[in-house]
Amino acid sequence: MLAREIIQRVREIQVRTGRQVADVLAGQYSSVFKGRGIEFDEVRPYIPGDEVRSIDWNVTARMGEPFVKRYVEERQLTLMLLADISASQDFGSASKSKREAAAELCALLAFSATFNDDKVGLTLFHGGIEQYIPARKGQKHALRVVREVLTHESRIRDKPIASRLPRRWLPSFGRRAWFRSGRQSTNIAGAVEFLLSVTKRKAVCFVISDFFDEEYLKSLQMAAKKHDVIAVLITDPREFELPNVGIVSLLDPETGKMMSCDTGSAAVRRAIREQSQRRVDKLRRELRGAKIDFIHIDAAGSIVDPIARFFRMRERRRR
Repeated sequence: MLAREIIQRVREIQVRTGRQVADVLAGQYSSVFKGRGIEFDEVRPYIPGDEVRSIDWNVTARMGEPFVKRYVEERQLTLMLLADISASQDFGSASKSKREAAAELCALLAFSATFNDDKVGLTLFHGGIEQYIPARKGQKHALRVVREVLTHESRIRDKPIASRLPRRWLPSFGRRAWFRSGRQSTNIAGAVEFLLSVTKRKAVCFVISDFFDEEYLKSLQMAAKKHDVIAVLITDPREFELPNVGIVSLLDPETGKMMSCDTGSAAVRRAIREQSQRRVDKLRRELRGAKIDFIHIDAAGSIVDPIARFFRMRERRRR
């Protein structure tokens, strides 16, 4: 994209999603994610009427008089977005690609966080970590998140990007290949493990991908023990329904392999549709078994409706 096109596209997303956040999502976001944690604040002298269970017996023994622990509700939230920018995300058969749908989704979530004075961070990944933006507050920062998801292109590097990042972000990169040169197939497990290494406090983490990957479930389960993890699958209609245009050559963007397909055969089209649906159903079952929430977004359809349904489901569940 040219710089002017990038600015125009980001502004379009900002205007559209900003209205949707204000009209639809802001209140739901707040009711679903706010007030979920309790944090230690201080130890103070016991006052008649305090709960006996709140007495800090260690401090009481040292001071010779009763003291109680005081806790406060943690109001500020950290929202982390893990966005897949592997080659398969660039595919789109309708008005927008899966990458553009991911950017619009990130905009909805980032502006919802900004509306509620929360912090939002971003990790872009494919075969390795392409870019990491620490969580911060503010609309300007949210716009940067949207721009990076929409426009970031992987570049072949002579040396890993890890060498360019502050050491405080890199606890063990000397032994682990978090950052890799070149654009590679999707590595969700690596992205989730990276998130765990840089996000110490509990956060709400949206993993946004088409999930053309394997052996990532264990990493998601590990992350879900500490964070609130939501998996977002983005698909394109052509992954389920091929048009009848005869024999065509198809490229797998993840592997670079070519294959021929006879789309004139009803049996072939049906097999592709059923295989794609089985993949989605299997992912939904596995995530449900792992107690990880799942959202399925069609890149050709509405981005707001699935998110609004998810928020309503979470709100009902909390009751």
